[in-house]
Amino acid sequence: MDRPELPLPQLHAFVVLAEELHFGHAAARLGVAQPPLSQQIRRLEEKVGYPLFDRAPGRVALTPAGRALLPAARRALAGLADGLATARAVGSGRAGRLRIGFAASLALTVLPGLLRDFRQRFPQAHLDIHEMTTAPQLDALRDRTIDIGLLREPPAGPSELGFRTVLSEPFVAVLPAAHPLAAQRTVPLGRLAGEPFVLLPRAVGPQLYDRITGLCETAGFTPRIAQHAVEWQTVCALVETGLGVSVAPASIRRIRLKGVAFRRIEPGTARTRVAVAWREGDANPLVTQLLATIDQGAPRPLPGPVSAPAAPDDRS
Repeated sequence: MDRPELPLPQLHAFVVLAEELHFGHAAARLGVAQPPLSQQIRRLEEKVGYPLFDRAPGRVALTPAGRALLPAARRALAGLADGLATARAVGSGRAGRLRIGFAASLALTVLPGLLRDFRQRFPQAHLDIHEMTTAPQLDALRDRTIDIGLLREPPAGPSELGFRTVLSEPFVAVLPAAHPLAAQRTVPLGRLAGEPFVLLPRAVGPQLYDRITGLCETAGFTPRIAQHAVEWQTVCALVETGLGVSVAPASIRRIRLKGVAFRRIEPGTARTRVAVAWREGDANPLVTQLLATIDQGAPRPLPGPVSAPAAPDDRS
């Protein structure tokens, strides 16, 4: 298919004249003198090879060729206008595509509020959301398959990635509801020594895993891992069955299971960091816009439980 060589000014002049059917009116609307308008139309007719207008004293009308060209000319001009508007919106960071990875537990805390605020500020942006644990998020950022990560316990030390703390939250003990320690409001962490533990595998979140096991070691014991589960909801379900206990970020209290009790731990100063991660120098303007959204309104944890009522005396 031959590429048409139709200058946009000629197409624009043609559409305006087709709408006005009067050279003087069309020239005034275009902001040009009438002779240059006539020249534009003649050049366009030479390219088409046929007259586009019947010209008679006091009368201008479209020819069959002109009527055939008009819809395509309008579509071409409208498509270009839409393309320019989209390019400007993307270039300014008001539109485009942003790929976000997030740890599942953050759907219980910062993710809903952050996405709601961002979508309100940038309704033209397309958000591509991927549930991923921390280690895969870091790999995906480096591989450029996501643009933003929301994760726990970002790695320390030099990196090509940027990190910014969004939230810190305490840890809680996760116990079967029938466990003797569930009768207490606060559980000294050392009291869990000798208990089987259910934890996320270290490979999916090394820093968080080390943080939890480090807390146990500071309390005087090394946790005995009886079972691994990739998601915190599964950890809670396995605790409910009696397979073990766990130590987890406090936000998982929103995963309400009747057979599970969540209790504060001692020492109560231990906290876990939630961070946003991105590639330093990323050219996607929406990355900058999302970071600005976080700066302008730091996301807060969602209040209250999400479903089933709390177990008796679950006031952690």
